[in-house]
Formats: sequence, C-alpha cells, structure tokens
Amino acid sequence: MRTCRLCEKEAVFISELLGLCPACAADGGEEAAGIAAQAHTRSREPFPLPARAPDDPAGRPCGYCANECRIPDGESGYCGVRTHRDGRIVGGDRSGGRVSWYHDPLPTNCVADWVCPGGSGTGHPEFSNAPGPEHGYSNLAVFYEACSFNCLYCQNWHYRRSGPGGPAVGAESPAPHVMAAAVEERTACICYFGGDPSCQIGHALEASRLAVDRAGAEGRVLRICWETNGSATPALLARAFDLSLRTGGCVKIDLKAWDESLHRILCGVSNRQTLENFRTLAARFGERPEPAPLVASTLMVPGYVDDGQVRKIARFIADLDKRIPYALLAFHPNFYMEDLPTTSRGQAEECLEAARAEGLERVRVGNLHLLRDE
Repeated sequence: MRTCRLCEKEAVFISELLGLCPACAADGGEEAAGIAAQAHTRSREPFPLPARAPDDPAGRPCGYCANECRIPDGESGYCGVRTHRDGRIVGGDRSGGRVSWYHDPLPTNCVADWVCPGGSGTGHPEFSNAPGPEHGYSNLAVFYEACSFNCLYCQNWHYRRSGPGGPAVGAESPAPHVMAAAVEERTACICYFGGDPSCQIGHALEASRLAVDRAGAEGRVLRICWETNGSATPALLARAFDLSLRTGGCVKIDLKAWDESLHRILCGVSNRQTLENFRTLAARFGERPEPAPLVASTLMVPGYVDDGQVRKIARFIADLDKRIPYALLAFHPNFYMEDLPTTSRGQAEECLEAARAEGLERVRVGNLHLLRDE
C-alpha cells in the first residue's frame, strides 16, 4: 500500500515514481498531469534524454513522428537519436541508425504470431513457406534503440544504457544496406521493433526496399512487419503499411490506453496521432484481410490499464473493423514501474470479456505464463 500524492488515499497499485493512484491518474486533471510530468523528467535524466519534445522556433523540424520536434543546432529530439547537425537532421535515416539485429527461429513469440504466416501458415503459398508454422526459417528481428514515447513501464528500456551518450549516430553506424545484407536465404520475415521504429523509420524503409527487391528477384518470401506505438507521421506510416501489404507482413500497433490524459501520464506524450493513424490503416484492412495486415495490442497494467480502458479501445477497433486481431498482453514489472505486480488472471479475464463484448472477432491473451493467481 502507498499513499497517492494527489488524493492522499492509500491504494495497492501506486507506482512509487509516479505517485498517483489509478483513480487520480485517470481523473486527476492538471494537478495530476503536473505530478506525472515531474516523474517523466526524472525518469529521463539518467540517460540523458530531453525532458520534453524540443520546440525551438529557430530549430529544424524532424518530421518523423507525432512529437513534431523542432531541434536546436547541436541537440537531439525527444527520442535522442534524431540530431540537428549543421542545418540538417541526421540519424535513423540512410546515413545510419542506432540499431541491432539477430536471427530468431520461426515460429517465434511475436505478438502477432497467432495470425501471421510465420506462426500459422496463413497466406500460404504466396506469403508463407509452409501451410503451418515455418519451422526451419527465421525472422530477422531488428531492434531500434530509440523511442518517441516515454512509458514508465517500458519492457525494453535497457537499450537506453547504450543510447544517448553511447555510440554516435552517423556514418559509423550501420547503414540500411548493411542491415539488408543480414537477410539470409531462409529468412522469411523482418520485424522492426524497439524502442520504436518510428524514430528511425527512414532507415527501416530503405533497408526494407533493398531486402525486398533482392528477395523478389530471387523468388523468395520476405515479409515486412512492424511492432510500433503508431506515432510515425501518416505519410511514413502509410509507406510502412504498403510494404507489409505487398509482402504478407503486418503493422502491429500498441494501443497503450484510450484516455489521452492517462496516456500522457503513463507514456509522457499524447496518443491522438496513434489513434488517428490506426483509424487510417483500419480503413485499408479489407485490401488484404488474410493474413491480417493490421493487429492491435494493449498491455494490461495492474490498476492503471484495466477492463474499462480495454473496453473503450475494443469499441474503437470494432467500430472500424471487427476482424482486426487484438492481443491483450500480461504486464511484467519493469523500468520505473517494477514495484507493481504482474497482471492477475482475474484482470486478464475481465479485459478479455470486455473486448469480446464489444464485438471483436479475434481476441486473445498473450504472455499467459506471467499471469498471477489472485
């Protein structure tokens, strides 16, 4: 039990850094937003990252994501990787990126595994090498070491240790053609995740073009998939979606919360662009219903992201297209919310029931091994 810094009531689910109970996080207004802003600033200082998205009238616009950073000369954007150097924005583009990759045997534990060709065989033979799981093939898992959000419960925050202040982004960083060359004969897909690919989407798009062109010339399947917070600018995200449509891959967007106020408190920034981007891509779902080109997911954060938030998200998705797959993911304590418990089985069941009640046809709970019995 901890005491909320705003209402001064005790509650089970209160993150120490955030200091807000779930009720105040959802409805605390400007005072709660101010408390959360201080928490986000403290969470970014050790790495170091800008406390907020730079908005210098004399700065150069980045143009990669919804944060719309205008970056002063010699400084970086909110993500820490896009940098203003001598009148140009560099990093995460053709010049190179802060990125690493590895080969992951298929089928893998991808969030979309249950509906993608690599895990299910759907789309065979055009988009899959087998009528079932692609045993004997691999996924080139590409981890982009930067993010446009600042989720206090980030499950992959460790990349920040080698982020700003680590290896410089530029010509010495892996260029797109270097990463594309890592695609092997039995690589069936490339999955971009992180961090988030939105901050370095120029790098990913160019690497994808090179890899897909080569695979096409050789007559091989090579799907392009994305796991993202959906914050990329609409034109760039549309290009990513086009690649996934053409190759049999998907765009998996993590809808972290429905209410913008709660999203800002948990993730540091607005979710308006994410929701609008999702709406735009959902309108194109019918261009290739199988394999599903768009997948949604939500992390069930104890106390904060409950069945109420899930119900609102599911209603939003169902109103767009009930066929869109939706994965509910169990929370693992991490980063600045490592003092919260894992998702309970009861919460997962409530969230699953709420999503199905809104009419979605394909919903599942992932990370079942993390669920705790109450």
